[in-house]
Amino acid sequence: MGPSPEQTIKKVLLIGEIDHAHDAWKSLEEDGVVETVHVKATNRADFLQEAGTGAFEGIYAVYRNLPSVSITGRIDAELLEALPRSLKFICHVGAGYDQIDVHACSARSIRVSNVPTAPDDATADVNMFLIIGALRGFNCGMAGLRRGEWKGGAPLGHDPQGKILGILGMGGIGRTLKRRTDAFGMKVIYHNRTRLPESLEAGAAYVGFDELLARADVISLNLPLNKHTHHIISTAEFAKMKDGVVIVNTARGAVIDEDALVKALDSGKVRSVGLDVFENEPEVHPGLMANDHVMLVPHMGTHTYETQTAMECWCIDNLRMACTIGELKSLVPEQAGLSFT
Repeated sequence: MGPSPEQTIKKVLLIGEIDHAHDAWKSLEEDGVVETVHVKATNRADFLQEAGTGAFEGIYAVYRNLPSVSITGRIDAELLEALPRSLKFICHVGAGYDQIDVHACSARSIRVSNVPTAPDDATADVNMFLIIGALRGFNCGMAGLRRGEWKGGAPLGHDPQGKILGILGMGGIGRTLKRRTDAFGMKVIYHNRTRLPESLEAGAAYVGFDELLARADVISLNLPLNKHTHHIISTAEFAKMKDGVVIVNTARGAVIDEDALVKALDSGKVRSVGLDVFENEPEVHPGLMANDHVMLVPHMGTHTYETQTAMECWCIDNLRMACTIGELKSLVPEQAGLSFT
């Protein structure tokens, strides 16, 4: 435990909106925990200029959501340099936090939190939807129907029962997905950098990365985006997969090389795809848009009222702890064990 901050009201910079947890935020203000500082800027250049005016002087913590990247861009060393030295915490509404340079934050003794398990159920539901849809080729039929073509020439699909699902990154969402697939009779193998305890594997078999690529009928990407996982699936990896493999991604778009994916689809190496995330959101690769064997969902993995409310409440809990006891409910793993001054 670090030293508790003095029990005085803390200035908090709100980047983005509180969409659902209004009562929880109001209680922070009414309890004398925070004084909210609002951002006027709508883009990175203006944000840096606003910071330069001293408008954010004295802020102790930042609350930010995923859409706020349109205001700040990535929270990196340049952006942090523009913010006052009083900043000690960044509380992020999301499980994935690739929009934040954690190394740069650590260098400034700024602690970062995320909401690691709140999105698990909703994202795993979309994941399962995409697996079934891609296996059965539903998008071909739906697209054909809208063109006035009954079934749209959709090829016969495949049942999930007995198929080998390879989960690449079996964290909270991957483990929740595994429970979903049990009901569909799928056999699950997985790969993490570190094997899970047997109690968390729940019957899934741990395999090496190349073995997962070679054995899986369906590959689900559920790993965070970082410098190690960027384009972890590209041309060489597709070559190691079964012919006719199905790919599903609900993690981050850039874990797959989309150019290589389009080529693998065109060659028939990849039979069908289900995507909730894209490499250059909100743009979608034209080769994916044009292919009826690709199910496209516009990043709706956590797009439910219940889940987004839970994510905001979790983040507000992090913020309350930061401002009252100088600690976080869910410090990001990269900062575990670091000493902050």
